[in-house]
Amino acid sequence: MTDLDDAVDVLGVARFVAGFAQATIRTLDDSLSGVGGRTVMWIECDHDDEPARLDAATSQQLEAGIKVALDQRLPVVISISTSGTDIEEGMIALDGWGRVARRLTACSGIVPTLMIVDGPAVSGPALLLGIVDFAILTERSSAFVNGPVMVEQFTGIGIDVEELGGAAAHARYTGVATMVVADRAAAEAAAHDLLAYLPDNVDQEPPRWPSTDPADRSCPGAGAQIPESSTGSYDVRKVAAEIVDEDSILELRDRWAANVVTAFATVDGRPVGIVANQPMVLAGTLDIPASQKAARFVAFCDAFNLSIITLVDTPGFYPGKDLEWRGMIRHGAQLVFAYARASVPRICVILRKSYGGAYIVMDSKTMGNDLCLAWPFSEIAVMGAGQAAAILARRSSPEEKAVFEADYAERLLNPYVAAERGFIDAVIDPADTRAHIAHALDVLADKREDLVQRKHGNSPF
Repeated sequence: MTDLDDAVDVLGVARFVAGFAQATIRTLDDSLSGVGGRTVMWIECDHDDEPARLDAATSQQLEAGIKVALDQRLPVVISISTSGTDIEEGMIALDGWGRVARRLTACSGIVPTLMIVDGPAVSGPALLLGIVDFAILTERSSAFVNGPVMVEQFTGIGIDVEELGGAAAHARYTGVATMVVADRAAAEAAAHDLLAYLPDNVDQEPPRWPSTDPADRSCPGAGAQIPESSTGSYDVRKVAAEIVDEDSILELRDRWAANVVTAFATVDGRPVGIVANQPMVLAGTLDIPASQKAARFVAFCDAFNLSIITLVDTPGFYPGKDLEWRGMIRHGAQLVFAYARASVPRICVILRKSYGGAYIVMDSKTMGNDLCLAWPFSEIAVMGAGQAAAILARRSSPEEKAVFEADYAERLLNPYVAAERGFIDAVIDPADTRAHIAHALDVLADKREDLVQRKHGNSPF
């Protein structure tokens, strides 16, 4: 462990006051992956187990530590417990946390950033949780911009800390929490586990894990998860577990927007990002939270050179006036935007249903994926047979509608129509899925794209 003051001397950066923060360059022991030690910038922001006041000196320490990490291209881990900006210091303290926010933003897409919250994160500093790549909350933590007193003053409604911004609320309703763990020790272990899948910075590849799981291993259990009924539910995480390396899956934000699964895993030792529709929740349809969750994960994987594997089983976007009025178009476009600009290797596997706009959005060949595979019983069409009958045969008798549906399903609800037109690269036996993906990742290992030089795209936030 190297004290930051020493590191700053070596780097020729001016010394600074410590405040309530302590920053160290730390070597982690990644026992999960066996990859070896990782060097990170680790910043503690608390004071004798009490929430720290984010005063100017503390903010200066945070800012300086983050700057060193950015200059040296090291991941940043911040452990914070803060009662908010120091009221007595006033504008100086506000300026300080604003500088921290700006410095963290400069890290975005260059070095991974993680934040551990083991206590409160109040007011402006809570917004830092929305800037970092991953927020790990302990069960006793809480985070909010306006606390219970302010909420009651403005709304007249009393609410306690746990309900307003407890860890459970952020895991289930807001999506702020990447993970919720029992305590500080578990949070540090979770940070280690996350970093095991990631490179130190944008200029590096993710560390390859040692693996004894054969790349060409047959995975008949993947297809066996799919029920005979096209409307039956199943846990897509079990499908993913059959395809990737044994015991390598780490799911993120598992309680928020559970109709889509986002996870890290490895295939033949290569870290990858997995995006999958979850038929167990809302039939795997896409709504606003699911689109946001998947879009940010895709963007992160693209920034840090993780290949993306998309497992598709969705009947489309979730319908409803409320969803449309809340901006389904804008938020659905976030997922379109994220996939369309991603330049890392992208492999799509259509497991069962892939209808309409959701077919396009879930990394279709049209969106520019590198390999699109489909299982033989998958259904790829504008819509399902029942929906098509409701529109195209709406004036027909029930018997005529049944005939229409049967004919529609036989002619169009299969992957071969898409394959004939080049929208599917191959229709494969589900048992061969792992082997196809592992081979594709080998072929695509040197993939590079020359992107148009610009400041950035205008993402539909």
